[in-house]
Amino acid sequence: MSTVTIRNLDPQVKVALQKRAAANGRSMEAEMRDILSQSVAEVPDPNNNRVYGLGTRIHTMFAELDGLEIPERPADEARAADFS
Repeated sequence: MSTVTIRNLDPQVKVALQKRAAANGRSMEAEMRDILSQSVAEVPDPNNNRVYGLGTRIHTMFAELDGLEIPERPADEARAADFS
């Protein structure tokens, strides 16, 4: 198992974590482990029961932005650096 140290945590966040942990009947450390595990877990799509990871979820969020296009770079734009 790995150990992670979180520095400069806002005191209000710590208090909220303590309250959430107490409400769930676990230690603050166990609560944070659960939060982290859930945040990176694969999530099933309710429409077709397939499982999607974080990358697919991010793509889905941004796919809703119609009209967002990345312009193609002209072929002659890239050139070697001149260090002379």
